[in-house]
Amino acid sequence: RGGGGGMEGLIPLVNRLQDAFAALGQNCLLDLPQIAVVGGQSAGKSSVLENCVSRDFLPRGSGIVTRRPLVLQLITAKTEYAEFLHCKGKKFTDFDEVRQEIEVETDRVTGMNKGISSVPINLRVYSPHVLSLTLIDLPGITKVPVGDQPPDIEQQIRDMIMQFISRENCLILAVTPANTDLANSDALKLAKEVDPQGLRTIGVITKLDLMDEGTDAREVLENKLLPLRRGYIGVVNRSQKDIDGKKDIKAALLAERKFFLSHPSYRHMADRMGTPYLQKVLNQVKPEVFVVKGSFIMIRQLQKLY
Repeated sequence: RGGGGGMEGLIPLVNRLQDAFAALGQNCLLDLPQIAVVGGQSAGKSSVLENCVSRDFLPRGSGIVTRRPLVLQLITAKTEYAEFLHCKGKKFTDFDEVRQEIEVETDRVTGMNKGISSVPINLRVYSPHVLSLTLIDLPGITKVPVGDQPPDIEQQIRDMIMQFISRENCLILAVTPANTDLANSDALKLAKEVDPQGLRTIGVITKLDLMDEGTDAREVLENKLLPLRRGYIGVVNRSQKDIDGKKDIKAALLAERKFFLSHPSYRHMADRMGTPYLQKVLNQVKPEVFVVKGSFIMIRQLQKLY
């Protein structure tokens, strides 16, 4: 689609191609436009994704919770419901059931031993509260096997992540908590390996509200410490206490906005921080960012076939 408009013209086609491969039980290995979410186990990836949907729908717990790639297709619509590719025709309106289905479908392929699989789960969420985006949630980077996990689980996860982010058409959302040393960020280290110039990496800094008193992440968010071409966006997610207490995501987004507007280190850039701004940036990424030689030709050929 010509004339701007960001990813919206490509999103429906990419979604159909992702679905076609998933229906065959395969990961889509074509160089299609996609946004991969990468981060350590406690980086706050789940909260970032849930805030984008304005719903609690992802499994939570200790250890590796995301054990298969989740292709999350967000589609702006008047009514709110979810569909899984593997549950043809079934509409989920209860997002607790969405979480349960992700857990069941994960175990069906990976078994109960906390192993991982590169076969994706495809989930579409239709909602008036979302901007049209396709995000891929990947397993959290881990260091130590737990329970019955294979001893090389760290390498397996790394290989899976690299399979996605090494593609030139993949925008990398590198999620890092503010209360850790940015120089040791696993997400940024992996992103730098495949994108040394930072041309297709967006840094997402979480847990800004948990930093030690007297410290801040201003230099990071101003893109001065470890610069990325696309810079960094700060977000404030709900705490575990908020989640356990069923704090509404809409209330959390209001609290996030208030945090940035009132914080002396961040208020001068409050309009470039927060989950709604992150959604807007991702929604408006231009297709040219992803185009490599032959990609559109390949997509058009496949469109004729599909």
